[in-house]
Amino acid sequence: MSAPVNAARPAARSSAEPPRGVWSGTALQVVGRVWSASCTLGTFALLAHWLEPAAFGRFTFYLAVFAWLDSLANLGTGEVAVQRTATDPEAIHAVLAAGRRIRVLAGLLGVVLVGGWALLEGESGAVWILLASFYPVTHALELGAVVFRNRISWRVPVMMRSAASTMSFVFVLALRLAEVREPALYVLGVAAGSTIANVLLHFAAKRALPPLLDAPPPAPNFFRDALPLGLSALCSQMYFYIDNVFVRVFVGETELGHYNVAVRFMSLSIMIAQYVTLAALPWLMRCHAEGRLAEALGNLGPKTFAAAGAMAGLCWPWTYEILELFHPGTGAASASFRWLLGASTAIYAGSLFVTAVVATGSNRSKFAITAFALALNLGANFYAVPRFGITGAGCTTFVTESVVAIGALIALHRAGVRVLSSRAWIWLGGPLAFALAAAASSLVHGA
Repeated sequence: MSAPVNAARPAARSSAEPPRGVWSGTALQVVGRVWSASCTLGTFALLAHWLEPAAFGRFTFYLAVFAWLDSLANLGTGEVAVQRTATDPEAIHAVLAAGRRIRVLAGLLGVVLVGGWALLEGESGAVWILLASFYPVTHALELGAVVFRNRISWRVPVMMRSAASTMSFVFVLALRLAEVREPALYVLGVAAGSTIANVLLHFAAKRALPPLLDAPPPAPNFFRDALPLGLSALCSQMYFYIDNVFVRVFVGETELGHYNVAVRFMSLSIMIAQYVTLAALPWLMRCHAEGRLAEALGNLGPKTFAAAGAMAGLCWPWTYEILELFHPGTGAASASFRWLLGASTAIYAGSLFVTAVVATGSNRSKFAITAFALALNLGANFYAVPRFGITGAGCTTFVTESVVAIGALIALHRAGVRVLSSRAWIWLGGPLAFALAAAASSLVHGA
């Protein structure tokens, strides 16, 4: 279900002026993400020195799998919960009941797919993988955080996300001090930290919910409304992480470990794009209702796009040195990292355009874009990874993210939002800033 674009617009506030909580929420999420990313990189650094290269690659592979399981367990319920309760707080208990049922069933499906597969394939530490695969089921408890999202109050969710990362790192550190060599146990340690945080978030949200006096009524068509958004998120997660499967099969787990370090650096570089668009969505919806969405995109997008291009360009000549600082030998993913820097620049445009597609209410278009991107990514990985290894995987990611941006731009045009009809040249800042910064940084690098 797409929320009406003119719903719940405060009468005293212009749509060009988003609530203050949007910006403070963005800042809090960025701080939380930096802390979480620091814990993740600390975990990677710790285990890259301790585990055998193939074992470390297996560990990073399962982290990517569990990121996909998170999207499977969510299955669009978080977004629909916000849509249905932001303007109708009384519906929250009915929505939570329906959403939690879906999350439990989807989470158990993930247990069968991942835990069952590990047992059938005789994976090393399959029992630990099976236990860890139950963690996404606890996202049913985490759904209560919708009460904080509706208030645009991100303090408690960010605190819990940071606590999850901290506890996961502590569990990994404890296992390392115990001299554990089995990578699956480290996966279980990471999952345990996230599980505890979901439980704590549930109790924090429970205190903020209105009292439940009777059994919650049904929430009609909840699954129907959630499914398209859920499938779109699954496609996005899959085309972002599916290269792990190709690299593991065609190249090997050692190279997979190197590649995933570069991917983690890329993930850190795109966090501003993720949180800016998340915070800007209500504002973009109001601008669309007033017929000014193209203008709003022109005011918001080119600046962040150009800044992202400049930062990626500055890093481009130094990819080997950056990766080698993390762990000797990881510089083997230098060429992949360069393609991923290009992909991160494309994401700064694509993320904004896709969010604008949602603001127009074109949820089916969003699903079509991500489904096409997934099909393209699968075909490109089949071709590129066996021939070019992890460099091919990085190139495929760049092509996929570029196509997502172009596809979203086409969808906006079909919805009547002519992003390039006025001052189209301002969108050249991203690639131009990338090229100029890369050239200048190369001069310093070669000096």
